[in-house]
Amino acid sequence: MNRVRRVKTILWAITALGAAAAAARMLFGLGATTNLSDGYPWGLWIGFDVMGGVALAAGGFVITATVYIFKREEFRPIVRPAVLTAFLGYGAVIIGLLFDLGLPWHIWRPMVNWQHHSVLFEVAWCVMLYTTVLALEFSPVPLESTSQYAKIRAFLLKIRLPLVIVGICLSTLHQSSIGSLFLIMPTKMHPLWYSPILPPLFFISAIGIGLLMVTLENLITAFIYKRPPETHLLEKLGKSARWVLLFYVALRIGDLIFRGKGAFLFQSGYYTVLFWSELTLAALLPAGLLFITSVRKSYLGYWIVSLAGVFGFILNRISVSGLAQIKPDAPFYMPAWSEFAVSAGVVSAAILAFLFAVENFKVWENPPKIENGFVTPEFSQDGWKVFGRQFRFDRSMVFVLMAGIGFASISNENAIKAGVDRVPVHQARGGDTLWIDGNVDGYGAIFTHHSHMQGCFRGAKCLDCHEAAPTFADGHIIGGSANDPTCSRCHHMNLPRDKNTACTNCHRDMYNPTDAFGHSWHSSAQGANLKCLDCHPKGEPKTVENAIKCHNCHNDLVPEGSTIEFTHYKAVSYVEAMHRLCIGCHYMKAEIVENPDLARCATCHPGQRSYVDAADIASKPHRLKSKRVVLPLLN
Repeated sequence: MNRVRRVKTILWAITALGAAAAAARMLFGLGATTNLSDGYPWGLWIGFDVMGGVALAAGGFVITATVYIFKREEFRPIVRPAVLTAFLGYGAVIIGLLFDLGLPWHIWRPMVNWQHHSVLFEVAWCVMLYTTVLALEFSPVPLESTSQYAKIRAFLLKIRLPLVIVGICLSTLHQSSIGSLFLIMPTKMHPLWYSPILPPLFFISAIGIGLLMVTLENLITAFIYKRPPETHLLEKLGKSARWVLLFYVALRIGDLIFRGKGAFLFQSGYYTVLFWSELTLAALLPAGLLFITSVRKSYLGYWIVSLAGVFGFILNRISVSGLAQIKPDAPFYMPAWSEFAVSAGVVSAAILAFLFAVENFKVWENPPKIENGFVTPEFSQDGWKVFGRQFRFDRSMVFVLMAGIGFASISNENAIKAGVDRVPVHQARGGDTLWIDGNVDGYGAIFTHHSHMQGCFRGAKCLDCHEAAPTFADGHIIGGSANDPTCSRCHHMNLPRDKNTACTNCHRDMYNPTDAFGHSWHSSAQGANLKCLDCHPKGEPKTVENAIKCHNCHNDLVPEGSTIEFTHYKAVSYVEAMHRLCIGCHYMKAEIVENPDLARCATCHPGQRSYVDAADIASKPHRLKSKRVVLPLLN
């Protein structure tokens, strides 16, 4: 069993590297470990881990439907491996999604926040339910090794047919609904990929990739355990797969021609090459080879067919989720090494779990040969000959070594800044109508100073909304009192000896919090030259909580009418400050004027650079005169 040990050692090494990258992602954030951006918010982890993973796991519902619904009993020997592969595949999808989510601890929210108009809500529920169904379908396999749970196993076997039917329905729903996610992108996806029939295209391709994935799983395990592949079953799967693949090709090409997009099939360029490469690997090459009798009876032929088909359909999912999307303003996206490491680590862990199940439960009718009471030791001392010398590796040592290499490869700079680049804010100044665009990228917000002071939006006055100042989760209360609708509603804190201090003086970075106090300046000889005891009581810990308050020395720091409370001296990022202040008021105002659109992004953000001349903004002081507004201001 040397081959098994060596394969496992390699898989443990890949898993360790992925675990290190995954830990870094959780510790330092997406920015430190990925090359994702606003232009490419969905990258490898969505295209491969989630969309590709769901498709690769389609063999479970295809084979169970074949055996239990269509009564093709000759395929029963591969039902258990197919269900196990599907279960582990969906587990890998969920784990991969955890790494991609900005706030992964909120993954449970679709269970309580029912956004029933959202396609993503339907996908989330279907994946959760189908994973549960797969767990129940496979549970009788490990339970049959003990009599302690015989009643539970007997009950699961009785409800197996209803479970299979529910599983087929759920899988059909979300395999197609993943395609529905992209129906809202007719102008952002290349015509060769966008189609109103994306849902059925995704479902049909899932059936094809399911048949090919079952074939590939059978070939891989046959190679690892040196057992003959079940070619008599693979041949029958191949005969079905070729017609599914041809139907997929005909539907996809026919749809393009029917909608008048056939000319794109023969244009030169990147998208055309990507389209034909993907379609050839996924369907044309496998289907063509499966019509050749000698290929269907060839061990090597099945390797070529299954590998080409699986790779082609994965490329299709990655293309739809990113490569085929038209983003002229976005920088080119190339996944970071850590993104590849996490994806490979998740896949390797799933394969190790599959091998564990094969060796410990009756997944196959003919399980692998057992040596000395077990298939392979947990920590093998087997090794390789390299340059004539025998090197022995303990898998635990390999895991620790590769994990160490992974942590050492994380960029120190990215780890320190937690993946967020420093972006100084460019201040908007002068005039009544301001173009607030701290990023100087042309995507800002229009702010009319006069209307916000006197009352705006259908004549509603400040006091109509500000019966109480808005309070935020971190303890800050922003804005003036209910009886004092003055500048302090926005300018809630001033610098010493200043009035109506600009936001950018404290919120100096677009995305990072900044120090509004300046401890180094206050304690330095060149600054205020204060001693520790001037601010911190003797014998007490030197913390913000027990320090004297700023307004004890600077009585003009908090303007009259402001109710801000100091809990710390870190000013939130400029983007967060603007959103807290503006959206909080707009939500209250929206209820009064009965206009829910008032609190939506498009109310302040035009969404188009044509509203202003970005080059003019960059070359002059950040001022927007009324005449430069292309469309009318909000009313």
